[in-house]
Amino acid sequence: MAKPKARNPEEVKRNILEIASEEFAENGFAGARVNVIAERTETSKRMIYYYFDDKLGLYREVLVLAYRQMREQEAAYNDAPKSATEALCNFVRQTFMDRIRHEGFMRLVAIENIHRAENLDALGARFSDVNKSAVETIAKLYREGVASGEFRAGCDATELHWFISALATFNVTNRHTFSAAFGSAVYSEKGQENLCQMAVDAVLHLARTGRDHQ
Repeated sequence: MAKPKARNPEEVKRNILEIASEEFAENGFAGARVNVIAERTETSKRMIYYYFDDKLGLYREVLVLAYRQMREQEAAYNDAPKSATEALCNFVRQTFMDRIRHEGFMRLVAIENIHRAENLDALGARFSDVNKSAVETIAKLYREGVASGEFRAGCDATELHWFISALATFNVTNRHTFSAAFGSAVYSEKGQENLCQMAVDAVLHLARTGRDHQ
């Protein structure tokens, strides 16, 4: 009888992280079960702990992967040559839409905020390094816009990132409570298109008017 083909270790790790991401996003750290992850990945708890030490180690790797994937997507928003205005509008639009498409990531962010980001803090420089590109991308296109005369100087790239993130994140994380309080019209296809455009217009206004930090 032929022996079963050995699985590539990197493939196994990727598969574990993919399934674990779903499990943690759905049930939080406390509610997620390593047994379930092992079952769904056709591995074992022992194998998972071999790769990730323990449940906490696995959870932290899931967080790093989730943020890395999001930052890689953001970096790709502006691959094609564009004016600074077009690049910024594209960045805001894509960020807004990607948060909708990646509700699992939003849940992980919400869960970690409940825990006061203690796991992200524990990752130290490893986590901050993953996120540098987010502000660097905005800073670069903003500088280009100031140089070309499309934007006014005075905005801080970190504050711009915060503003973009706030609009895109609230739209997803508060969907159910907002709908319960005010109805779900803004979550129709047309409603989401309108909100996305409003986010683009608001950020573009900030970039064009600048801010005086003196």
